[in-house]
Amino acid sequence: MAKELKELTPRSVDYSQWYLDLVIKADLAENSAVRGCMVIKPYGYAIWEKIQRQLDDMFKETGHVNAYFPLFIPKSFLSKEADHVEGFAKECAVVTHYRLKNDPDGKGVIVDPEAKLEEELIVRPTSETIIWNTYRNWIQSYRDLPILVNQWANVVRWEMRTRLFLRTAEFLWQEGHTAHATREEAEAETIQMLNVYAQFAEEHMAMPVIKGVKSASERFAGALETYTIEAMMQDGKALQSGTSHFLGQNFAKAFDVKFADKEGKMDYVWATSWGLSTRLIGALIMAHSDDNGLVLPPKLAPFQVVIVPIYKGEEQLSKIDAKVEGLVKSLKSLGISVKYDNADNKKPGWKFSEYELKGVPVRLAIGARDMENNTVEVARRDTLTKETVSFDGLDIYIKNLLDDIQANIYKKAFDFRTSRMITVDTYEEFKEKIEEGYFIFAHWDGTSETEERVKTETKATIRCIPLEGDKTPGKCMVTGKPSVQRVVFARAY
Repeated sequence: MAKELKELTPRSVDYSQWYLDLVIKADLAENSAVRGCMVIKPYGYAIWEKIQRQLDDMFKETGHVNAYFPLFIPKSFLSKEADHVEGFAKECAVVTHYRLKNDPDGKGVIVDPEAKLEEELIVRPTSETIIWNTYRNWIQSYRDLPILVNQWANVVRWEMRTRLFLRTAEFLWQEGHTAHATREEAEAETIQMLNVYAQFAEEHMAMPVIKGVKSASERFAGALETYTIEAMMQDGKALQSGTSHFLGQNFAKAFDVKFADKEGKMDYVWATSWGLSTRLIGALIMAHSDDNGLVLPPKLAPFQVVIVPIYKGEEQLSKIDAKVEGLVKSLKSLGISVKYDNADNKKPGWKFSEYELKGVPVRLAIGARDMENNTVEVARRDTLTKETVSFDGLDIYIKNLLDDIQANIYKKAFDFRTSRMITVDTYEEFKEKIEEGYFIFAHWDGTSETEERVKTETKATIRCIPLEGDKTPGKCMVTGKPSVQRVVFARAY
């Protein structure tokens, strides 16, 4: 059974299949009866809860509050902002009727043709329109601003090609929607939330990211600017891991949301929106995991430590139980999540494989000899190494070890990314290197025509125009025309 748990397709053989194998075998998610939708299983949802809890705290530290808005959006709302409707039109699920009835031919149920909605409803693909229609009722003067609202919700985007966590027809996310009196305030909010996402990615997901602004063609529908954090997966592809949008006054104008400033002059409100989703679980998998299974950073692991007793007979087990009881309490008092698995329906070897597959950062094994020697075997998931450690002071040892594992996972991802980032000056070299899986820093002339040509010919896109780093002007690698700075090209999920 232990061997069966580890039968993952190696990354070197088929990276895509390895990913799918891991999602299924680590009990994270599975496909549902609805095409393109997934069931997030308890272990996968526990990771999402950790993500959610930490981000929610960070949002509240920056003054945001949670609210909830309807799942259904009147179709007329989407048509009020032209770029927005064009950006989402092909992905919208539409509700046209509100009742079923028995088929007179006895073939189950049919839609009742008499129960047609007066106005069709869109199942939420994103909430800008319903929220800005609501804000019109909330905002009259500068005293009502800013509004700093976030919601945790599900959205539906009718994707044709789906992959668990990375792209599904329905997914979970958070979406922040803020309203401000000035352009400067709104722009500062956009950058602030980009930095919150980057901090979360690097400090909690142990995943280095590049912060930047999207090109016009990659911008969120209806935004003036879209900022992004881009992470590198182990196959060299990019994964957009969070976006923050400066919406200007577009949605305020579309929904006539005005306010009176301190002088009594009426003006349109300035807006932002920002969001990230359950695709971050896919990012966690692809950034860190190996051919043995998940590798989870301790800060996001559903449980950080698992303890497995090795015993013969109830008498030995009861002694180990008594020894472990105090350790469990001590670890929990330090804020460490721990599972003591003394269930007798699985052998220790099976448990070792299971917890390795599930990416538990630290595994402790304790048997009769350990009891005699006052020791425990400590196994690290990130390095797959083991050592024998004294029981005395074990709680502090484990706390420090978890910090070390978190830092080591980040360093490994950072070093890998560094080894796969290059600067390229010619289109010939670009076409060669993009096949090998790199983040390529190259000059671009700023035109959508050149951007589209690169995409068509190489399947690479501009992931972002970096906010930090080398700003030296140069010549476009494709056309030779002037370029303001290098941008990041990569293939992406």
